[in-house]
Parts: sequence; C-alpha cells; structure tokens
Amino acid sequence: MSTPAPRYERAVRRAQADGRIPALAVALHRADREPWVFTVGDSGNPGHPLGPDTRFRIGSVTKTFTAVLVMQARDDGLIDLDQPVSAYLDLPAHGDATIRRLLSHTAGYQREPYGDVWDSLLAPDAGRMLAELDRAERVLPNARRFHYSNLGLAVLGQLVAKLRGGTWAEIVQERILAPLGLAATTVARPEQAAIGYLVDAYSDAARPEPPVDVAGLAPAAQIWSTAGDMARWAAFLASPEIVDPAGRVLAAATVDEMRWPLTTTDENLWALGFGLGLILVPEPHRVVHVGHDGAMPGFLAGVYGRRGGDGNPGALGCAVLGSSGTAWQTNELVHELLRIAVDSDPAEIRPWRPAPPAPATYRPVLGRWWSEGMEFVFSWHDGRLQARAVDAPASRPPAIFESLPDEVDVLRTISGREAGELLRLTRDDRGGVARMHWATYRFTRAQEAFDGGRATDGPE
Repeated sequence: MSTPAPRYERAVRRAQADGRIPALAVALHRADREPWVFTVGDSGNPGHPLGPDTRFRIGSVTKTFTAVLVMQARDDGLIDLDQPVSAYLDLPAHGDATIRRLLSHTAGYQREPYGDVWDSLLAPDAGRMLAELDRAERVLPNARRFHYSNLGLAVLGQLVAKLRGGTWAEIVQERILAPLGLAATTVARPEQAAIGYLVDAYSDAARPEPPVDVAGLAPAAQIWSTAGDMARWAAFLASPEIVDPAGRVLAAATVDEMRWPLTTTDENLWALGFGLGLILVPEPHRVVHVGHDGAMPGFLAGVYGRRGGDGNPGALGCAVLGSSGTAWQTNELVHELLRIAVDSDPAEIRPWRPAPPAPATYRPVLGRWWSEGMEFVFSWHDGRLQARAVDAPASRPPAIFESLPDEVDVLRTISGREAGELLRLTRDDRGGVARMHWATYRFTRAQEAFDGGRATDGPE
C-alpha cells in the first residue's frame, strides 16, 4: 500500500490556505508507525522558523491535563468525585458543586472569573480568583444542563494544587509531562513560540495578538506545546494501555471512566458529548473521537484520539495547532486526518491462530441460547467467556464475563451488554448447564415464553 502522506499533506495545505492560517503544525501518532509531523506557513518568530519544534498555545486542551490530575487525586484516595468541592477547598461561595459536576461542566458556574478578563486581558491570580468566587454567578442550577466554564476547571486546578502541596504548574510537570516524556510541553511561553494572529476578514492583513498570561486560570488554558507532543497526548487519551502500559500517569480503567459521556452539549443536536474533562465526538460505526479543542488570542488547537472502528491500529492520536484565532478549519482538520489515517493506511490484519480450548467448566455454556424470545451466542475467545445477540451488528462489541472469586458458576459482566450484572449458571445432575440467568433473565437452549412454554406447543 502506498503511503498516505500525500493525502495528509494535501489536507493540511488545503486547510492552511482556505483558513488563511499563518502557521499550521500537524502530527499523527499511532501504535504501528513512526510519528508523522508536517508544518506549513511562517511562525512569525524571526529567531525560530516554523518546524516540528515550534510551540503553540493549546488553550483549553489544558483542561484535559487538569482533569487527569483530578482523577489521579481520586485514585490516590484524596478526593471523592461526588463530594462538594468545599469539602477540600475553602471557598466563599458555590462550594456545593461536586467535583464530578465541575469536570463535566454541569455545575452551573459562570464561564469566566469575576470581571471582564478578556477585555482587560488581566486575569486574577489564583488567590484572588478563589476569594472573588462570591462575586461570580451560578448561572444555572447544579446538574441542570451543560454550561462550559473556564472558572470551574480553574477551581479544580487550584484544588489539586492544595491537595498536592505545590503549584498547579509544578504538579502537571511532575505527574504528567515528565512521565509521558512530553518535553516540549510547558506552562510558560517558550522562546520557540509561534506568533498568534488575528487575520482580517476582508483582506489578507494579519495583526499579532497580544500575549496573555491567564494567571489563576492557568489550569484551564495556559499550556504551550508542539503538534508532536499533543498527538502523543491524544493517543494517551484514546489508548492509555498502549501509551502508558504501566499506568504511571493514570490507570487505563480510569481514563475509560473519563470517556463515558455524562452530558450532551446541545439537547437538540446530539453531536458532542462531555465526559470527565473530555469532549466526545461521535463518528459513524461506533467510533468516537476523544480529546478537546482549544482557543486563545491568535491560536486554535484540536487534539483528539480515535477510539474503535475497523482499521484502527490503537494509540491513534492527532493534533492540529494553528496561529490564527479565527480559522475553524483548524478544528475540523483534526477529525479529517483521523478518518484519512484508517481509510488510507488501516492497521494490518493480524492472522488468526488456534488457541487453547475453553476450560472444561465453561464448555457446556458455549453455543446458542434464548432469552426473551431472542437468540444469543456464547463463545470463548481471548481467554474469556463472551456473549452477543445473533442479530447484533458486527461493530458492536460482545459482553465479556469474569468469574467471581471461588464461584466458577457465577460470573460478572465486565464490559458490553449488561455491564456489571451477574451471569448465574444452573447445572444438571451430569454437570452440564441446564439454564442460565443473566441480569435475572432466564436463558434456555430452546426458545421459550416467559411461562416456559414454546410457541410450537399445541393445545393439550
């Protein structure tokens, strides 16, 4: 198969030209290829021409780092996501918002700290931001609906700083950037920084935007990075078990928890979901892009990893960083490139190989069963008992079971249909499985009504 690089490059060049973006840096990360990085344009920084090491503001992509820090604290037993933030941080108001609601932007906090931050370009420091929380509004009731809030994530960043006994900047460096090797990602503006621009709507003029230090809002928007580093970060959000197999930053199960949608961003158009600090973009065929967009004066960023789908090699992440604050093409391109990656260069198909048979205790379970008039197939693959409805689409993953300790005939559904529910096996006198109960519903080898009779049974 020919390399897809020309398709990538053409898509990037088209976005840069159509969006009139002074500098555009793009990277793709995947488990089975070397990283691909491409830049087009001019950095605007005379001492540092545009290249793979050029740094861009990533804006609200910063929130994904803060969200991971919060989940680290939860996993370390320092916080409970369903406790009010005031249980851990002294606040003058709005402390009843739970940490989970703040992470999912459903706590009702107003968007920004008190004052006209984006008019004055003077953000409060962390102490003042928290002290003035009583001057900020609760614009919606807690848990009512999605309302994006920089203030809410900034409060969580300061919560983590207090819990860990350092500054947010120190903690993000120590607990995320260093372990993942994101050496080009910094909180402070680096000397390799691109200049961000406002591109005139009616001419080709471009005006440099002023640099902005967001101070106490740093946990929501401060970070600078390269496209290469951010593609790796996107790959971590999609496949932590590949990028961070030892779980040094976060357990894969916790990242999976972050990706579960807690709200839609628009009740009339279910095009975006929000999990615990992560944006979820549904794609066809049970695929989802997970990550975040970012915007700062003169900069836009899109950083997403791809979950699921045929041809996905795993750890597939993409970052698109641009030096224009108005080019929507920046945020569209990241999704286009993820699609091209699996369309033009899908993962290699691994050959099937025989494996040991199912344990003797579960062999009587294998095959077809019926429940509620529907037919299911139970099988043994990859060392686990699995089940799926006969008419389920191939793209739908099976239910997977795991036996309880010391109870081989009672299994827990650990993923897929009825996740969390029990599967109980009832054996006959010869040790075969006569019937099963899954989530309390009876499963039998023949199709039966709820009273045990069959449709083919005639009157007696």
